[in-house]
Amino acid sequence: MKAAVLEQAGQPLTLADLVVDRPGPHEVLIRTVACGLCHSDLHFIDGAYPHALPAVPGHEAAGIVEAVGEEVRRVKKGDRVVTCLSAFCGTCEFCLSGRMALCLGSGTRRARGAAPRLARPDGTPVQQMLNLSALAEMMLVHENACVAIRPDMPLDRAALLGCAVTTGAGAVFNACKPTPGDSVAVIGCGGVGLAAVNAARIAGAGRIIAADPSPEKRALAQEMGATDTIDPSADDAAGAIVELTRGGVEHAIEAVGRPASADLAVQVLRRGGTATILGMMPLDHKVGLSAMDLLSGKTLQGGLMGMNRFPIDLPRLVDFYLGGQLKLDTMLTARITLDQVNDGFAALRRGDGARAVVLFDGA
Repeated sequence: MKAAVLEQAGQPLTLADLVVDRPGPHEVLIRTVACGLCHSDLHFIDGAYPHALPAVPGHEAAGIVEAVGEEVRRVKKGDRVVTCLSAFCGTCEFCLSGRMALCLGSGTRRARGAAPRLARPDGTPVQQMLNLSALAEMMLVHENACVAIRPDMPLDRAALLGCAVTTGAGAVFNACKPTPGDSVAVIGCGGVGLAAVNAARIAGAGRIIAADPSPEKRALAQEMGATDTIDPSADDAAGAIVELTRGGVEHAIEAVGRPASADLAVQVLRRGGTATILGMMPLDHKVGLSAMDLLSGKTLQGGLMGMNRFPIDLPRLVDFYLGGQLKLDTMLTARITLDQVNDGFAALRRGDGARAVVLFDGA
């Protein structure tokens, strides 16, 4: 199969022929139809976050099940599926307490010493990134890393549910849980931020303020449901948001991974408000609350992958899209082929568009 391989951090991906193994127990072989390009991939490609190499990136995907291994119960051949990087074991304390996104169970990966899922034709192993490695014509994953969806869901849009929408909308539905009428600020309007804006509208938020330096993305945010937009690089952007909301927002969601954005999320909170950090910050960066913030009852939290329960959340998100509430068509701003993947990531670095999706043969 063809795959995009990261040979060395800081270098372009190379297209290579790889061998994908046959599915073992609890494993599913999926023909990839679409894979979104996510800024999280760039953290590994550019070397900001470490990963064993060579590896195949890509973690926001949808496809069709080609084969299943023994003991697979969740999907069958021919199912249309969305994958999710937060594969869950189902038996650890996090899974059993309903916090599946925090699962670190090793049972979803092959045991040390077992044959690799991905390899070069000569048998040299290639690392699987984030349980998926979706920038490839085929994916071999644990059954708990995918979920079957309705057959009438277009797979190019379904791919976005695998990360951007699961993270952004999940942060609203699972982590923030706004009361109807609450004010929400979303800082950063890429795929994750736009999904958060859209979900805040679905959840009944009153005022939804989208902050992004790009006029294009601010316009997209308005299409997704933002009531107000602001340039966070403008003088006293925090003060403008506080003034708009007469004291600050109940919920601020950071969706870009920049220290200044996290600081802004904290600054725009009203008394008792909550800031939720979704972006992948520099590994040595800390985000905090001041003593006065704490005395004001403010809360700071993470929201890893939107704290999703994706076997439950993803089918509901599909229903939201097909019911006209989730605006994935607005979010999907480019469709490219696998041989254009480096150009797609270059556009992502520049901040062009919201979400680009790689389409594979047969899409």
